[in-house]
Amino acid sequence: MIKVTADSTCDLSKELTEKYNIGIIPLYVVLDGVARLDGIEITPADLFNHVEGGGELGSTAAVSVADYIDYFTKCLKDADEVIHFTISSDMSACYQNCVLAAEEFGGRVHPVDSRNLSTGIGLLVLEAAEMAAAGKTSEEICAAVEEKKSRLNVSFVINTLKYLHKGGRCSTIAALGANLLSLRPCIEVKEGKMGVGKKYRGDYKKCLVNYIKDKLSGKDDVETGRIFITHSEGITEEEFEAVKAQVEALQPFAEILRTTAGCTISNHCGPGTLGILYFNK
Repeated sequence: MIKVTADSTCDLSKELTEKYNIGIIPLYVVLDGVARLDGIEITPADLFNHVEGGGELGSTAAVSVADYIDYFTKCLKDADEVIHFTISSDMSACYQNCVLAAEEFGGRVHPVDSRNLSTGIGLLVLEAAEMAAAGKTSEEICAAVEEKKSRLNVSFVINTLKYLHKGGRCSTIAALGANLLSLRPCIEVKEGKMGVGKKYRGDYKKCLVNYIKDKLSGKDDVETGRIFITHSEGITEEEFEAVKAQVEALQPFAEILRTTAGCTISNHCGPGTLGILYFNK
């Protein structure tokens, strides 16, 4: 049996991890010098309340080599092999630590650098889980996801630049200049890194609807199997429903999945962030 696992940065809901039998290992969120487990000992609401109350922005720390070794040891009691997905190696040391840990297991653990974040990772994880359930080998699964990760289309719109600026996580944000703080930039993930795309101005719901139009309207290269609408806390139901309706109107996706971003992503992007994540053909 092959066990598919991922870091908490994949932002898959509990319902999805249970449905597909996916294992999750948390990163750490460091707040006021105390390291807490993402999604277990700290929630995005805790983070936002701390920062909005005048506290310092938290930081994130990768899963350690020792943590990975402990986790994979437990997984391999019931599984023959593990395929593990990490956030992009350009964004965290998770992949490097995972590779070091995997060396302890004689080829039974297969680390995958997603070159992505959030449910961009999640899309790959679900593909792998479906293939594992269908009896594919680890070699077949790893080869398939390697091909598919180059076709991920991952972007999100930031409602506030406060968190990205404080964290210094997206270096190109600085190039926007302080005068652009009234704009909502679209952040795109390309070649494992975050960069700034189009900037939106005005009512946030309209910004989100226009963002969906830009990404999906008239596009014939969209793979219409599955799409994630993933957002941090702070998105209203009205805003979400407007986005979902626009997605449904523009492309015939077979499955539209909604998830909420965990602490790692939320810490860098802040409240009210929303993105759509899918494969291109």
